[in-house]
Amino acid sequence: MKRREFIAAAAALLVSSRGLRAQSRRYRLGFLAVGDGSGRTLNQTELALFDGLRNHGWIDGRNLIIDYRFSQPPDRLPASVADLVALSPDVLIVAAPQATKALKSATATIPIVFVAVADPVGLGLVQSLARPGGNITGLATYVPGDFVAKRIEILRELVPGASRFAILANPGNPMHRLLLANEVPSTARNLGVALPIVQAITAEELDVAFASAAAQRADAIIVFGDTLTVVEAPRIVALAAKHHLPAVHFSRQFANGGLIVYGPDFADLFRRAGGYVDKILKGAKPSDLPVEQPTKFEFVINMKTARALGLSVPTSLLLRADEVIE
Repeated sequence: MKRREFIAAAAALLVSSRGLRAQSRRYRLGFLAVGDGSGRTLNQTELALFDGLRNHGWIDGRNLIIDYRFSQPPDRLPASVADLVALSPDVLIVAAPQATKALKSATATIPIVFVAVADPVGLGLVQSLARPGGNITGLATYVPGDFVAKRIEILRELVPGASRFAILANPGNPMHRLLLANEVPSTARNLGVALPIVQAITAEELDVAFASAAAQRADAIIVFGDTLTVVEAPRIVALAAKHHLPAVHFSRQFANGGLIVYGPDFADLFRRAGGYVDKILKGAKPSDLPVEQPTKFEFVINMKTARALGLSVPTSLLLRADEVIE
């Protein structure tokens, strides 16, 4: 072999070996998930993230290592955040506003992709939806201004003459505090309804909150989306039935027994988060990736629960529902 050919062959071999090493590298993803990790590792909604990752060629255990930590109970959150940051992952995925704020405070360098944060601009997580800035981006869950009003509209059709709608909120949730300070009062004025607030930070306080709503003669209750309410979905459904309160819920976990579910398709949001991870692992900066809003919503009516509450569901709602559970 001539010297020139030998050098060319050696160079090609070196490039090839570098390419193989790059392809065989396993990136590390840290996932701060909802829940306490008991039973199953992740809930069914969060598992949609794996579909999104696979759609872009990322497979856990092959070219990706996924480390999990959990945000519940609330006193577990600081340790979970510290554990994930200490692992120095290439990307962090996080669900819900409290956990997102905690993770953002813990690192300004590791890229963060959030899911299920209602108003990231209002919470100060990003500068704007188009230009997030910093090391964080992701998927929001609502358009400010119609969050409460839309749910009241549904309940008014379902419960004719209703004028008092209790709101179950978690004062530890920064998004709830933002809604209670701004959108809730303005909605009450604009629609001419009473919106008494009942609050719960722990599972035990949920019992007191529902009893308070009933004592205040609420016609129905709006359950704000929150890590606590997702984890305690069966308890909340049971409490609504116990106090004979028609309830509108935010996520699919409540469809099993909950009267109404109206909110973003969270599985779709987690699936789309896989695209953010793919772009970041390929070199994109979170600050250059706009925050996206929901494109799919779920509207589910549980007729069995409606009948148990003595409600007649109008055709106008049935026609708009994505699913009617008999």
